[in-house]
Amino acid sequence: MRGSRPVSLSLTRTPATGIAVAAAALLALTSCSSSAEEDAGTEESESTESAESAGAFPATVETEFGEVTVEEEPQRVVALGWGDAEVALDLGVEPVGASDWIGFEDSNGIGPWVENTYSDDPEILGTLELSYEAVAALEPDLILDVRSSGDQERYDRLSSIAPTVGVAPGGANYLTGSEDQVEMIATALGQSEAGEEMLAEQEEAFAAATEEYPDWAGQTVTVATRTAEGWGAYTEGDGRVAFMQDLGFEQNSEVAELGGEGEFSVNISDEQLNLLDADLLIGFPIFIEASEITEDEGWNSIPAVEDGRSMVITDDIANAFSLGTPEAQMFALEELSGDIEETLGE
Repeated sequence: MRGSRPVSLSLTRTPATGIAVAAAALLALTSCSSSAEEDAGTEESESTESAESAGAFPATVETEFGEVTVEEEPQRVVALGWGDAEVALDLGVEPVGASDWIGFEDSNGIGPWVENTYSDDPEILGTLELSYEAVAALEPDLILDVRSSGDQERYDRLSSIAPTVGVAPGGANYLTGSEDQVEMIATALGQSEAGEEMLAEQEEAFAAATEEYPDWAGQTVTVATRTAEGWGAYTEGDGRVAFMQDLGFEQNSEVAELGGEGEFSVNISDEQLNLLDADLLIGFPIFIEASEITEDEGWNSIPAVEDGRSMVITDDIANAFSLGTPEAQMFALEELSGDIEETLGE
């Protein structure tokens, strides 16, 4: 029995190398002149960007709760939805407050794949148990709650504080898709074009992967998890399944049939574990050790696990795979592609 191969990653970033400046007097004078021109150019660029951004307002975003109009460029953004802060950062906007859904406690709630990080630490706010008083104390002029529960009471309380961009139409219960999340946040921040560029880059990355691995097309996949409460599998509405579908895989039909409207996952009992069987089985732990999957007798009796067609992912890879933002997806794609091919080729 080959079993599942745990896949994990520790990522370290290397600081950028500085540019050396010549010491000769003539070059120093030239450098001063060039620097002044560059500063002027930078100021002009920033002024142009600000003007372009100002031209994007008022901006109207369609949500589950109706249209939300952002009258002018927001200066104090609070990002509460799952991954909302990361999308805002990628668009060049630093939230003054954010929720940390995954538990990146030492990095202001964002993953190590994020290129545009904070220059000033945000106030880290709650997720499910949110202090509305803490949100109000930040004096936001825009609240992003795009990938969230879509609870009406939560939305009403937030919108009484500041204009709030809630879940997408039909996106309640954390079902706002990655594309909708980017488009809605980009529109609200006056950065629609930049949002389109983000999505285009993501689409190109997945297209390149499907071209490199054409044999993935049509193969079935199950994305499963285990928590302290038991087993589960993700269904059609979840971003993890969409990730695999974008690579050409098809969802395990038996799991798909279990999913209901408005659900992104289903519970699987110990007696039902064989329902998880597919051409490729991906599992990951949530707040438990990976060994509780890899050493489980039921898991190891699934045909895909017995045949070596399974993977158990952890740490940064599992987090990126789950988060669904463009940067997270491209990071997960880069880290997982080779392992998927190796697993299917065994």
